Amino acid sequence: MSEPLESYLIDMDGVLVHEENALPGADEFIRRLGEAGKRFLVLTNNSIYTPRDLQARLHASGIDIPAGHLWTSALATAQFLDDQRPGGSAFVVGEAGLTTALHDVGYILTDRDPDYVVIGETRTYSFEAITRAIRLIEGGARYIVTNPDATGPSPEGTLPAAGSVAALITHATRRNPYFVGKPNPLMIRAGLNTIGAHSETTAMIGDRMDTDMVAGMEAGLHTILVLSGVTDPAEMDRYPYRPQQVVASVADLEVGVRG
Repeated sequence: MSEPLESYLIDMDGVLVHEENALPGADEFIRRLGEAGKRFLVLTNNSIYTPRDLQARLHASGIDIPAGHLWTSALATAQFLDDQRPGGSAFVVGEAGLTTALHDVGYILTDRDPDYVVIGETRTYSFEAITRAIRLIEGGARYIVTNPDATGPSPEGTLPAAGSVAALITHATRRNPYFVGKPNPLMIRAGLNTIGAHSETTAMIGDRMDTDMVAGMEAGLHTILVLSGVTDPAEMDRYPYRPQQVVASVADLEVGVRG
């Protein structure tokens, strides 16, 4: 018999919130996790915001999650670079979530002979900054991208995200980046380490087959797909892997129990 679930890694967009609005049952699910003493971490590939920023945004939507329970691709990227080349330097295309994370691990941000070019999300991608990134990569800087997501949501519709800009830079430089965020299991393992969780008793809850479910599967977690986000049930059969559990939303999950 499988052991009960003791820890949860939870995607944010499409699972707990949709744009700026809490999804039905999300606040109650987080409360039940706390009452049951379960460890959890909310994961997002979005690198724009710091954990404190995300905490405030979630609170405004009606969900209370401490900043220490929020793990972003920006934090994962900073941790990865700190492990690879402590005290290094980077040219960054991104927002405060990414620059703050890199500053916090002791990185110097510069456009003069950096060790790395790091591409993250921003709502104001600059042609000048992208051009500078291309030239630095051509000059030998290592090429890192926070996550491979090609698009992101907004109230007005689709926005280009880090993956789209990375493709542009790759096409110009003929250099492929290293993507840190989901579905890279590196981000999942870093999340597990952050909360002291073990893969055998941890669930990955997400709304995307191509990031959340594959990342959870490759990291050996119990995978739970919620249908409150981008995945249509008819799309699941197109993938060569399946989630171990499918529910309409987190409101339908019984804490600690495998479906």
